Amino acid sequence: MEAFQSDSTLVLAAARGELGARDKLVDIWLPVVLGWCARLGGPKVDSEDAAHDVLIVMLDRLDSLRDPDSFSSWLFGITRRVLAKHRRQAWVQRWVPGFVPDPVDPGASPFHQTRLSETSRRVQQALEQLPPAQREVLVLCDLEERTDLEVAELLGIPLGTVKSRLRLARRKFRIIAEQNALVSLASVTAGEGGSS
Repeated sequence: MEAFQSDSTLVLAAARGELGARDKLVDIWLPVVLGWCARLGGPKVDSEDAAHDVLIVMLDRLDSLRDPDSFSSWLFGITRRVLAKHRRQAWVQRWVPGFVPDPVDPGASPFHQTRLSETSRRVQQALEQLPPAQREVLVLCDLEERTDLEVAELLGIPLGTVKSRLRLARRKFRIIAEQNALVSLASVTAGEGGSS
């Protein structure tokens, strides 16, 4: 999980505009941000566009970051706001007459090929049925394998709230998974205790 931890030296170097530091920061965090956008954005959000926008905001506002050690939670906050904006835009655009969204090339990347598999599609649909706060915690704890404490710091919420949301999310996901014949996945998430 080293790629998920911010290197405060790199963050400071990128904020100062040192040669190559911003590129390295983007290289490290692009896969993480893309994963967040894909799992938390919903079906109408183009995860690659959203991730691009997140990284643009990150680079524009990097010099305003007060504590380099809180970089990951700061970046997750940006991601949440960008995703909310993209969801609002998607909602509005469906009402605009004549609007035709650009087709996404499903063969463009291995990420899209994996996402198109039947199981992935059904899991994504199940995740989308969870309330956003529960979905965030489930994705961060169970899919990204972060600890409860890491998630609490990332979201800026109490540890007990993370555990409560995770327990509720696992229970609801298990019910949804059973209804959609994702039985093997339901058994994986059947535990309702906290994560490590």
